[in-house]
Amino acid sequence: MKTILVLHTGGTISMSKEADGNVTTNNMNPLLNQEELLAGKVNLIVEPIFNIPSPHMTLERMLELKERIQKAYTENVDGVVITHGTDTLEETAYFLDITLENKIPVVLTGAMRSSNEIGTDGLYNFISAVWTACSDESVGKGVLVVMNDEIHTARYVTKTHTSNVATFRTPTFGPIGMIAKERTFFASEVRPQEVCDIQNVSGEVYVIKAYAGMDGSLFDLVDNDQTDGIVIEALGAGNLPPETLPSLERLLARNIPIVLVSRCSNGIAEDIYDYEGGGVNLKKMGIIFSRGLNGPKARIRLIVGLNSGKDPQELSDFLSE
Repeated sequence: MKTILVLHTGGTISMSKEADGNVTTNNMNPLLNQEELLAGKVNLIVEPIFNIPSPHMTLERMLELKERIQKAYTENVDGVVITHGTDTLEETAYFLDITLENKIPVVLTGAMRSSNEIGTDGLYNFISAVWTACSDESVGKGVLVVMNDEIHTARYVTKTHTSNVATFRTPTFGPIGMIAKERTFFASEVRPQEVCDIQNVSGEVYVIKAYAGMDGSLFDLVDNDQTDGIVIEALGAGNLPPETLPSLERLLARNIPIVLVSRCSNGIAEDIYDYEGGGVNLKKMGIIFSRGLNGPKARIRLIVGLNSGKDPQELSDFLSE
């Protein structure tokens, strides 16, 4: 019988709907007393490490989760399940994915309906996550996200709908597996990637979304000594209005790393178009293209890279991986 460490962090999966229709945080997580559902099949070690709404998650709390999981490596634990609010679940999952060694399965899950709503999905997702963490097939696949019978990689999964229980999707690539009858079925392999065992999460990195008619004013606002990096969610395959270029050149002259992703929900950012503001021009300027990540995840990757002490070329290679 396998031993799974369960780390509850809060979120909708731990909340309840009140008579007025508002969903609020409970003093006690309703999942804390569900071990009997898996009695005789799985040994659960349950810890309510946080009890916070998803927007309250911070990089410092993500680091605390990482350190707790690293401690679990020495405690004869076979896997880890983290329950989490869905708004920032993908960011926590990705942070753990690029900072933890691939020693045991780490699985995140959550819910779109609170614990006492009709059709609540929390308990079902939780049990599915436990079975995934127990699976020998999950070993070596990095941090996984399990929701609505599907298994996704932390690297590419994202929340796509504000309320639908099938909100978590992996654009372009799709899920890597599924859960059925307490078993995992994997259809895809996971690309290897560099892991950085950081101890700090310092740094000010901003995400700026491009739009038609954009000029350099937003970039000028962060042109200061406190800015450590910028992520741009660019147009299409990776293009920007030409009016932004002078401001970007000034930021690059200060050796502030600028990472570019696409604001599109599908596809990857590439240097395809050779015109003023096009991707070819931007890459020649020294802007780093991060292929396949969205803005929030590129921000996390940049912060992790900065705190790992990489030089500019190493940082560029890490972000382009």
